[in-house]
This record gives sequence, structure tokens and C-alpha cells, in this order.
Amino acid sequence: MKLTYSWLKKHLATDLSLDQLEEAMTMAGLEIENIDNPAGRLAAFTVAHVKDARPHPNADRLRVCMVETRDGVKQIVCGAPNARAGMTAIYAPLGAYIPGLDLALDRKPRNIRGVKSHGMLCSPRELESGEDHDGIADLSGDWAVGTPAAEALGLDDPIIDFEVTPNRPDWLGVHGIARDLAAAGAGMLKTGRVPAVSGGFPCPVTVKLDWANACPIFAGRVIKGVKNGPSPGWLQQYLKAIGIHPKNLLVDVTNYIAFDRARPLHVYDLDKIGEVIYVRKGGGKPDAHEGLDAKIYTPEPEHCVIADDERPLGLGGIMGGAYSGCSDETTDIFLESAWFDPGIIRKSARELGIDSDAKHRFERGVDPEGLTDGIELATAIILEYAGGKASDLTVSGQAPARPPDIAFDPSRVKRILGFDPGESRIKTILTSLGFGVIEGDIWTVSAPSWRRDCLQAADLIEEIARIAGFDSLPAAPFRRPEGGRFRAPATELQNRIRTARRAAAHRGYQEAITWSFCHHDQAGLFGGTGEGLELANPISSELNVMRPSVLIHLITNIQKSTDRGLEDERYFEAGPIYLNDTPGGQETVVAAARRVVAARDWRYARTPDVFDIKADAQSLLEAVGVPVKNQQVTTEVRDWWRPGRAGVLRLGPRVLAEFGEIHPRVLKALDIDSCILAFEVFLNAIPMTRKKSLKARTALQLPDLMPVRRDFAFLVENTAAACDLIKAVKSVDKHLITDVKLFDVYEGQGVPENQISLALEATLQPTRTPLTDKDIEAVSAKIINAAEKVGAVLRG
Repeated sequence: MKLTYSWLKKHLATDLSLDQLEEAMTMAGLEIENIDNPAGRLAAFTVAHVKDARPHPNADRLRVCMVETRDGVKQIVCGAPNARAGMTAIYAPLGAYIPGLDLALDRKPRNIRGVKSHGMLCSPRELESGEDHDGIADLSGDWAVGTPAAEALGLDDPIIDFEVTPNRPDWLGVHGIARDLAAAGAGMLKTGRVPAVSGGFPCPVTVKLDWANACPIFAGRVIKGVKNGPSPGWLQQYLKAIGIHPKNLLVDVTNYIAFDRARPLHVYDLDKIGEVIYVRKGGGKPDAHEGLDAKIYTPEPEHCVIADDERPLGLGGIMGGAYSGCSDETTDIFLESAWFDPGIIRKSARELGIDSDAKHRFERGVDPEGLTDGIELATAIILEYAGGKASDLTVSGQAPARPPDIAFDPSRVKRILGFDPGESRIKTILTSLGFGVIEGDIWTVSAPSWRRDCLQAADLIEEIARIAGFDSLPAAPFRRPEGGRFRAPATELQNRIRTARRAAAHRGYQEAITWSFCHHDQAGLFGGTGEGLELANPISSELNVMRPSVLIHLITNIQKSTDRGLEDERYFEAGPIYLNDTPGGQETVVAAARRVVAARDWRYARTPDVFDIKADAQSLLEAVGVPVKNQQVTTEVRDWWRPGRAGVLRLGPRVLAEFGEIHPRVLKALDIDSCILAFEVFLNAIPMTRKKSLKARTALQLPDLMPVRRDFAFLVENTAAACDLIKAVKSVDKHLITDVKLFDVYEGQGVPENQISLALEATLQPTRTPLTDKDIEAVSAKIINAAEKVGAVLRG
């Protein structure tokens, strides 16, 4: 949002300097992005009088001018064809920076074809005050020598550019900004309600609201006998300053009201519309029409259309149609001021691909009770500068109800903010912002029609803090807790996320941050969309449901990277997945995916497989507190994993992670042309650690006795899980058997059909006395017996 200092002072009586105004706006919550002060940029340039201009003795197209400047009479060589004696020009002294040329003049006189030049006479383009570059600026009027150029060129009005938050549509008008600054003590508000213009005849146009949900209220007025033409200078100057090119009075007035009062208007050529105007739903192809931007739009039933009995006239609240627009020949007009539902406007504009000033305001929710102020002000300006006769104002429908009154306890202000401005100051702040206040033990506060974002007492307290000044909030150090140490504010889950991200990065994955939304068809590949997770107003048709898996975007982004020539892409993301719309339906996961690419290296050529991705998943689980030895592996995977090449890591009944190859059916549906390995770790499934008393830690003690290692080869069915056999062997004696490793898998000669040989190494660690042969034989017998219980037979 842009405005000029003089435009603001039209609404606000203030004597603040530009720097003081900037400070006041910042403290009132207006985030200033930039202030362009042409006077500061043109400070070196001043008005000068050309006393004499003679042909250059050594150049046909140059003239030698004697110029009266603030530094005295200077000789300046000029190449402009309009340089002449008696003219008033703009003088740039030696060393001045010329913004339009992006260069600085030499600090010493320059010799041009044998004649010294002590400065420069500038054109409007060189001063960035216009596009004319055919000659130097020729000022009209009686300007004194030395007058600042910014003043003579009308460029002494700073332009303020600031960010408007989505909840403050009233800041999209200069009047709304002035109202907040006045409440903050930056001046007095000069403008209020706009006086009504008396109509001379009944309005001949009837408005019918056939879609009241989209447009509940519509005001209109006919003005006959106008003489359309250029806008007055002050209006053109305001519009030019904020980047809008003036067209004609009727168009410029609507633009002016949009930025002055945050009230979009539209003007129709009365001769091109019927006697009845309808606000209705779009009708598809029959309603296709050309907009004011010369593009063809086809409004669908969910889009709001303004139409008469013959044709569509425009898209309500977004853009008017070219057919019914005004031209310089227009004499009779119909002026529209309506209120449109923000949600319908936002959805329609996105689907139609339109971004306009009207849409920008309506989608944020402009004041529904400000219709008459906007149309009355526009009427007054049109009658003053274009003449004509206005009809009575016609209003169809009624404005949406205001938000409910707020029960407000003023004593909460001190409790929440830490300082007490006093009830009198609190009431003054609220009333100056437009709130209605009924005092009592508990106040009743009514929000103004332009502040539909204030719904509870906390919103009022925020307004009080903003206007009273955030610099008024007391500064105090945190009270140091007993023991002298603050507890870490992060939760255990947050710490696990942080740790898991580090572990994934350590395994060679790069972090990605993707949408929490996906397409409905993509969600169907990963279990489908849970109840209540379809978006009513998606930001894109390709992102219309909440994602059930983080893997969706990781996999598609791998393909995008491959298409751009990257190799061995590995991405991970820590974020939420959504199973349903209940509070417990959101879970936090860390997922990773990589493309299966064989290493191109003369020393080795190995293709990553399911065991590599399993190791990555186990590494993350171990990093967040689940030791590998406690993890169980099963193969009951869901249908987006490839059977036989995927698995599940469990801790008892809890599913901690899934890993393996993505099913080829899923990859084909996502248009992925390579094999993908992935895992998904479910952090919410990991049990929270129990708090333990702090004990003195002792140094790591190495065993006094040497461990004993024994190898066993068992025959099992080729469908058996090795983890079941390892678990059975460990369970024989958990204190003596400290580790069991699978070191070989064999099938072939010497092994019966449909069986495989699994070779295990068991580590026996004695603690008090060395193991005798008898002890070792006894443990070995128990191991063999435990293996037989799970279907394994010692290989002979």
C-alpha cells in the first residue's frame, strides 16, 4: 500500500516531520517497507535562469549558456535544442549525481570542444520526473533562482510504502490509516462521514440480488449529463505518486476512492446496460465476456456475475466488463458500490487468474457499512469536475451483521501487559479506534464495522498495547529458578525432531520442506484421505487434500531433480502427516527417499538395496533413543511398499518405522522412471523416556574376562525371518549372551530345496569366572534347543 505525505495530511492534522511520522506509524503497527523522498534525492538541484544562449564555436548542435544559479553566473555547455535565453531551467552543480543517468558529474569543470562547462542543465527524464528527454526542463511560472528543484517540479511529496496485514483491510485506505494514527496521538482526524448528495430524480436502475450470499448489499446511483475528461491536477498527482496512470475523470475517481476510503467502486455506461441489473451466479460459456483487461473470462456457477437481461456486465467484486465500460464520450453513468463475500471473491479470482485492486480489497473484507460513504464522495467529485445531475441513491439488501459484542474486563489489561494505562486511557483508545464502550463491572465493547477481526477480549488488549505503545511495556529479567538453571523449553518430541534431522543429514540426505497438501489422487496411493481432510478452499487444484504421507512430495521432487540432471538424489523431511481431522489425527514423522543409482567407481560397483535404507532408518531410531537391539523387524507392510523388499521396524506392538522399495504401481502413477528406496519414522510412536534420578556416572568398565564366540549354522525355511531366530538365541541367557550376529546366508548345494542356511555368531561374555568347556557346551545345547522351537535345525 502506497500513499503520499500530503494525501495523509488531507485526513490527518499533524505537524510531525517525516522521520517522526515514520516512527509513529511503526509504533502503531504499520510496517513501513520504504519511504521515497524525491526532495532528498533532488537536494542538489535548484532552479536557474538562462540569461544568454549562443552557438558553440566548435560544434553545430551545442550551445554555450550563461546561467544565473545559486552559485552565481555559470557558463554551461548544453546540447538541448530548446535551450534559449530567458527560460527557467533546473541546474545541477559540479559533482551532482544525476539519477536518470546513474552517473555523477565531475567535480572540476569539463572541457567540451574547447569550452569549459561548469555544471549541467537537466531534462525531466534525467531528474526522473518525467519521460521527456528531447530538451531540458522548461519551467513555467515565476520561480526564484535557488528554489529547490523538487518544489518547482512538484516532487516534494514523500511516498510511503508499507505492508498491510491480511486482518486489516481498513489500512488499504488512507482514511483508515489516518484514523489509527490519530488514535496513537500522531494528530487529529480531519475527515469523518461523507455528507450525502441530494438526488434530483428516482434512480432508473433496479438491482436484484439473486445470490445474496455472494453480494448481500448493493448501492447504486445514476448521474446524467456528465462531461468526462481529464481529472484535476491534485487527483492525477495522487494517482501518479502511487503508480497508477490517470485515464479520465470517471475511472480516476473510482481508483481514488479505492485507495482513499478502501472502497472499490465501478462505473457503467448507462446507455449500455438495461434497466434491471442482476447479481447472480455465472452460467458458463453463455456468460463468457471480455474484461477491462481485454481478456476473455468464462464465469462458472461458483463465480459472481453482474448482468442485465441481455449479457454479463462484469465479475462482481473482481473486474468490470469491457462492453459496459466508460469512455471519453460517456455522458450518463450508473455508479456501483457493493460488498462481496471475501471467500467467494478469493476463490473466484484464483480460479479465473485475476489480480485486481478491487479483488485485493474485497478478499480481505472491506467495511460493509462504508458503501454510502464511498458512493457519496465519488458523486461529489464527479458533480464538481464533470457536472451532471445525480439521482437518488438506491440500496438493495442489507449489510452483514457486525461481530457480537465483547465482554471486557479492563483489569485484565494490567495482568496481561504488565502495566496499567488506566480505565480512562483504555476507553479513550477504544473509542478513538471506533469501538463502542458501555462501562460497568464488565464492559460491553462493540467492534466497528471495519474491524471484523476483533472477536474477543484478547484482541482488544492487543489494540490497547499497540496504541499505548509497545515501548511502554515494562522490561524485566526472567526470575532465575531454584538451582540457577532454566529448563530447556523444547518438548521431548521437538528434541527428537531436531536429533532425527541431524541424523538424516549425517547419513547423506538433504533436507526438503514441502507442502502439507497434496492431490487427492496422490493421497489415494498412500492410504487415501482421512475424514474431514479435503480442503474447502485449496491454494491450488493440485493441492486439494491434506497429505497422508511425507513421501509423496519427496518422491516427486526426486524425479524433478533427476529431470534437471542431478544424480544420487537423497532427500528427507521432518513434518506432519494427517490421518483424520481429530486432534490425534496429526502425527509427526521423519521420512527420507533416495533413487537407486549404482555407484560408478572402479574400486567398487554396488547398487543400494533394502538393507541400506533399513540401516538408515535404524540409525535415526537409535539417534532418538531406540537401540537397534530392541528393534524387531517384520514384513507386514502396507500396499505402497514392494512386497519382499520392504519391512517394518517395531517395538512390541508399536510400529516405529516402515522402510523399503516403493511399489512399482505407485511409481508409475506418480510418473517416476526409476526405483525408489524410502523410509518413514513415526516419532509419536516412540515411547517417552522416563525421568531418572541423577546419579554419578562412572567410567566405562571393560570386562576382566575374555569373551567366547561360537558359530552356529541353522537350516530354516526360505520364507523364515532371520530376526526370529536371532531373538530366540538371545533369549537363552540375556546376561551371558551379549550379542548375536548373522554373518552368512547360503542356499545351494548341500542345502535342501526351499531351505536356506543362516550362520550366526554368538558372543558369550563371562563376568565372574572363566567359562569351562562344560559351560560352553551347556549354553550351546540351549541355543540349539531354542532354535528348534522356531523351526531351525542345526546344519550337519
